[in-house]
Amino acid sequence: MKVPASEQSTLLQVQDCDTRLAQLQHKSNTLPQKAELATATERAERLRKELIAAQTIVSDLEREQAKADADVDLVRERSRKDRELLDSGSINDPKQLQSLESELESLAKRQLDLEDIELEVMERLEGAQAAVTHLESESASAQSEVQRLTAEVGDQEAEIAAERTSVEADRGALVGGISAELLALYDKIRADHAGRGAARLHRGRCDGCRIDLPPTEVASLKAAAEDEVLRCEECRCILVRTDESGL
Repeated sequence: MKVPASEQSTLLQVQDCDTRLAQLQHKSNTLPQKAELATATERAERLRKELIAAQTIVSDLEREQAKADADVDLVRERSRKDRELLDSGSINDPKQLQSLESELESLAKRQLDLEDIELEVMERLEGAQAAVTHLESESASAQSEVQRLTAEVGDQEAEIAAERTSVEADRGALVGGISAELLALYDKIRADHAGRGAARLHRGRCDGCRIDLPPTEVASLKAAAEDEVLRCEECRCILVRTDESGL
């Protein structure tokens, strides 16, 4: 393939643009804030689930306490009525009086048992409510951290996107001055060699693979016509000659 030397030099500028675009993509993929954001998001989600679980426990205990309160109130009301009946003097039968007194004793014992249950539930509820309060604070803090890191990532991505747009515009202007055949070859080589399609020949060394070319190859390159498209025998990149090629 024969292409004017000026086009080959322009190809180096296109390669510089492509290299920069690859660097920007790598920078975007490896932003430290992204890893921090992933960790913060995971923590926030874990705390959210723990908070929901804690709130569910509180709701269950509130229902349990309401039942315990109702059970105690029921026994108290029954005791009050029995006590009023006993104190009214309307019962004269000794057996009925004995039965009523026995029931009052049973109710008193039952009330104590229920009050113990009520107190135990109340203590558990207080502990659960304290856990919810703590988790609400932790969850809010975690969400705030997620928002902060999201904003930082957004700012970094915006900067990268702005530079990417500028580099793509430069590349677009450059490829307009390169023949379709040369550009197609460059793109094919670049696709097969991790983004590198063209390299400078610098003082007898290929800047693509960083290998010093053997003297016989250097001599062959030196003898080639100025417009001939050269290739590195090692990495197959298009070798572009410059004033510092050492030929």
